Amino acid sequence: MKIYRVGGAVRDKLLGKPSIDVDYVVVGSTPEAMLAEGYRPVGKDFPVFLHPQNNEEYALARTERKTAPGYHGFAFNADPSVTLEQDLERRDLTINAMAENTDGSLVDPFDGKRDLDERVLRHVSPAFAEDPVRILRVARFHARYAALGFRVADETMQLMRDMVAAGEVDHLVAERVWAETRKALNEPTPSAFLRCLRACGALRILFPEIDALYGVPQRAEYHPEIDTGVHNEMVVDMAARLAPGDDLIGFCAMTHDLGKALTPAHELPKHIMHEERGVAPLRNLAERLRVPNEHAELGVLCCRLHLLAHRAFELRPETLLGLIEKLDAFRKPQRIDQFATVCEADKRGRLGLTETDYPQGVYLRRAFEIACEVKAAPFVEAGLHGPAIADAMRKERIRVLGALKEEWARSGGLAD
Repeated sequence: MKIYRVGGAVRDKLLGKPSIDVDYVVVGSTPEAMLAEGYRPVGKDFPVFLHPQNNEEYALARTERKTAPGYHGFAFNADPSVTLEQDLERRDLTINAMAENTDGSLVDPFDGKRDLDERVLRHVSPAFAEDPVRILRVARFHARYAALGFRVADETMQLMRDMVAAGEVDHLVAERVWAETRKALNEPTPSAFLRCLRACGALRILFPEIDALYGVPQRAEYHPEIDTGVHNEMVVDMAARLAPGDDLIGFCAMTHDLGKALTPAHELPKHIMHEERGVAPLRNLAERLRVPNEHAELGVLCCRLHLLAHRAFELRPETLLGLIEKLDAFRKPQRIDQFATVCEADKRGRLGLTETDYPQGVYLRRAFEIACEVKAAPFVEAGLHGPAIADAMRKERIRVLGALKEEWARSGGLAD
């Protein structure tokens, strides 16, 4: 029995980055032998075990054979005769098909180190085409490493295009699409995920609502980048910068402008009522991919209300309070910061505006703080009951928000 560290842990070590998951491959063993050593079985489709002390994953070396369309149709062979190279050959990318021996030496039969140095995402073998999830994984790795200068190899992109043309992507189930998308939104450059899927033709199949944004013009005075699809890419990247690792913010950023794809041609480049038009496609996307309710709900709110945030200084106190109430922020206070962050990503996700301030966010957060300072106790002490208390609290909140607006104007805050 020989044990090798494999996959992401080896890749990340060579990149000088910490690795969360450390996986091992065991060559020349059997399930019975692993159990005898105290390992605990966890694999359903093939033999994977947890180390008896540290719970790290140890998988028996295996090969796989395509037996049906999609990513479920595989037969696995974990016979003790399977070699390390055979195990590595079934992996997706060369940079993920390296192993480290117990003495620290590198086992690299597919030149993953070379591709790592040259910043290339390249498939290991033609078997890549047997699993459509790998298209999503390549796009996700591109989102992770684009800032380091990584690109998808031409032959890998062509293979992905061929897979899309062959209908392999049609077999992807919602849960897998969302799982990979969620991970991509947690990466530093989510735009690379969208660009990669678009380049191979998978975006129009998996995310037609997002694909439809490309080529749709916007008014140059507000959007120097013009193209709505490009703007969307800039917004998701800005969201990743403002809220690293927050896929909720990323999802709302990615879907905030879906209505612009539905603007009648005669209205372009204006997008009147795009915030309302975007709700239906957003809900369709969320339902199709079985997106978590929290993501779908906040996504709809950001879609509907983001223009109000940009106009925050102009809003009447009643309208500003109405915005807070529509966000259900008194029950879910985290939504104010989430909403303000998405709106800031939208405002700064534009050509030439990435380093600008977003004072509207400061104003919205402050407005919510002072609205929360209005409590029921004084009105109860004054003898009010039931609905009268809620009515009095609302009037007081409108009053203090009006005072905030006047104070902000006197201090010069409205200059921005």
